[in-house]
Amino acid sequence: MGKAEGAAAAAAAAAVVAAAAAVVWRRRSGGWRAEEMARELEERCAAPGMEGLRRIAGEMSAEMAAGLAEDGESKVKMLVTFVDNLPAGSEKGLFYALDLGGTNFRVLRLQLGGKERHIVKQESREVSIPPHLMVGTSAELFGFIASELARFVDSEGGDFRLPEGRQRELGFTFSFPVRQFSIASGILIKWTKGFSIEDGVGEDVVAELTKAMEKQGVDMRVAVLVNDTVGTLAGGRYHDEDVAVAVILGTGTNAAYVEKAHAIPKWNGLYPKSGNMVINMEWGNFWSSDLPITEYDQELDAESLNPGEQIFEKLISGMYLGEIVRRVLLKMAKEAALFGDTVPAKLKTPFILRTPDISAMHHDTTPDLKIVEKKLKENLEITNTSVKTRKLVVKVCDIIAKRAARLAAAGIAGILKKQGRDTRGDGEKRTAVAIDGGLFEHYKEFRECLKSTLEELLGEAASRSVVVKLANDGSGIGAALLAASHSQYNELEE
Repeated sequence: MGKAEGAAAAAAAAAVVAAAAAVVWRRRSGGWRAEEMARELEERCAAPGMEGLRRIAGEMSAEMAAGLAEDGESKVKMLVTFVDNLPAGSEKGLFYALDLGGTNFRVLRLQLGGKERHIVKQESREVSIPPHLMVGTSAELFGFIASELARFVDSEGGDFRLPEGRQRELGFTFSFPVRQFSIASGILIKWTKGFSIEDGVGEDVVAELTKAMEKQGVDMRVAVLVNDTVGTLAGGRYHDEDVAVAVILGTGTNAAYVEKAHAIPKWNGLYPKSGNMVINMEWGNFWSSDLPITEYDQELDAESLNPGEQIFEKLISGMYLGEIVRRVLLKMAKEAALFGDTVPAKLKTPFILRTPDISAMHHDTTPDLKIVEKKLKENLEITNTSVKTRKLVVKVCDIIAKRAARLAAAGIAGILKKQGRDTRGDGEKRTAVAIDGGLFEHYKEFRECLKSTLEELLGEAASRSVVVKLANDGSGIGAALLAASHSQYNELEE
């Protein structure tokens, strides 16, 4: 072997030794680096502290006031819903609801029995929308919905009674962007969620539904057009007269609350007799410089369909929490060999980790974190993890979920501040916050953190007069109850 060949061989051998040493060093230091990354993440996510959360609450309240003063002046839209009467629990009669917000729709009916009997009976039916109708014409879509509604009305049994001479009334939950002009009219701004029906944009969705029902021979009046958050407020108020705020914490997030009509400068009409108006906040678009935004959030936002928008929603809603955790774990896998020398291929797939997955891992109380082990294997094809690695995964879930819960609590505190309900003490009127959505209902760590943070933000005295409670099915039952509270026959019964 010549000198050149000898030098090359020596260099190759040195490279192999160096590579092997790097692997050993990476394995030894990886755990330390991953833990350091988790600490950095925790510090950043907790950065506002309680004072920062109070500032966020104050900024939410200020943005609310700006949005009520003039359209376009706030990140928070503060939409006037024209709902001025919430159910009181005394409503009687038969009422229907139609819930259209995705690839399925629901029809529902309630028989209401007044203060003593409340909801006497309820029935519902869910219907899948054929894919071709999601991209067809408005007449075809609403014609199909009306035909299914007609079938549902025809199945009305003897337990449901409509007083003679009266028209059936319906609450219409329509979970697409609309510009509302009255309690029962709204122009479709755009379709979302896979729908693309061009001739429906710019049309009044209530008029389209009414026309379709008439063609089917269904004699039914659309009493209210609402979204699911307003429906949650109505359902909450029906069972508890102290409910003044409703929040959705599920796949998406939003809030609605009762405002004094005179506190809405942009309102141009006559003040309603009740003196109140329900406001649909669209709070997912809230932003504050105090929000603890990380590099993972910035990357997620930049790659989203709406960069720069819905920042609050991207930090707190169930749609995104699993994805944020995935991005953190991916960086740990790349920079700290969290799962070994190769980065798991499935970990590179956006949205492969869902919030129910991180909830299951976060709540794992088994010896050696067996549920975490199972989830990593099933969802990400990651095997042979150590208990230390699994504990770090749980830590990341904890950091991201609790950041979301604290921010949601700050948002609620901001609403209570705007209503003047954040400083009430013992003996003053109780305020109830109704919350719907799977994130709040099924994610215990999130729910408990939200409650405890809100208590701390309000202080001991004020928090005793505020209760947070689970609400269910605002988009269905809530809409039917709103049809009852806005019935054309209410004045006849007074």
